[in-house]
Amino acid sequence: MQWAATCQMKNLFTQNRVISLSAVILLLILWEILSVTSGSDQILPGPDDTLVTLARMAGTTAFYHSLLVTLLRGLLGFALALAVALALGIPAGLNSGFEAAIRPVIVIFRSTPVISIILLALIWFQVNQVPVFIGFLTMFPILTTNISQGIRHTEPSFIQMARLYAVSDSRILREIYLPSILPWLVSGISTAVGFGWRSVIIGEVLSQPRYGIGALMQDAQSFLLVSEVIAWTLVAILIGSLFEWLIHRGEKRIIRWKP
Repeated sequence: MQWAATCQMKNLFTQNRVISLSAVILLLILWEILSVTSGSDQILPGPDDTLVTLARMAGTTAFYHSLLVTLLRGLLGFALALAVALALGIPAGLNSGFEAAIRPVIVIFRSTPVISIILLALIWFQVNQVPVFIGFLTMFPILTTNISQGIRHTEPSFIQMARLYAVSDSRILREIYLPSILPWLVSGISTAVGFGWRSVIIGEVLSQPRYGIGALMQDAQSFLLVSEVIAWTLVAILIGSLFEWLIHRGEKRIIRWKP
């Protein structure tokens, strides 16, 4: 019975991979058709021209420098957002009054258009700091909400039993609350990183630092280098997909008890 179930899961996994690959091929065919229909590489270059441009870009040091700088900005924004989210999300989950106090702030940050934040950040910060600030403000509300939700959904019987046996508050937090919020935290990280990664690049496009994916995309657009804009877009998509894969793999390793 177990062998049959394993084989069924493997067949389903293989089938899903074939479907995903077919979808990618279909998108590439549609891209090529639209490129031919446009009648000009200056409007929409085909997949082959874009890959040639990407290969040429990958042969320069500026490509890797800009990629690394953008990654570092994204990681710094995420680290700051996670630190603040833990500092506010845990108390918010434990205390309804504190949660009510910070709820308007979370709502404001989640509802404010990104472009408004960027325009203000351009006044308040140096150009290199703007993408980090935008990434932080985009990811912080999502992480804080998920952490507080995870705390509130902790099994009450566990807490009651711990209180009954006089377990210390620090141990309850470490051994009951933190494992409980892990699924919520991983889900929040997955969502926050997706939004944050795009926001960092948007911040680079508008703030125009010396290095960064967004800065080079803006330069390419200024000179009507459409193939370079699309090539950088593909790079951003690949990096975002890599983040999603790493988070998914990390979830399987960290949350081993989750069904």
